[in-house]
Amino acid sequence: MEASKTKSKTKLNLILLLAVAALMVGALLINQNGEYGGSDGEAEEMITEIDPEYTPWFESILEPKSGEIESLLFTLQGSLGVGIITYILGYYKGKKTSAD
Repeated sequence: MEASKTKSKTKLNLILLLAVAALMVGALLINQNGEYGGSDGEAEEMITEIDPEYTPWFESILEPKSGEIESLLFTLQGSLGVGIITYILGYYKGKKTSAD
């Protein structure tokens, strides 16, 4: 019984891995010009188009020196969030498993 469960979990994991890979490749194929802009730039363009006289309420406290540093901080923030979420999910899964 355990061997069949392990096989089915391995098969499911492989299918999920292939699905993620397909999504990644699909995203790269959809945007072929290679320009991945953030929503901040799009919002700024839209606001300027609607109201050319608009001035921001405040300036950023910390302005990263380059786009690479900004991307690094964004990625670290996302990774930290994913780490916290997966820890919580793992904690409750382990708690449920140990109670069974």
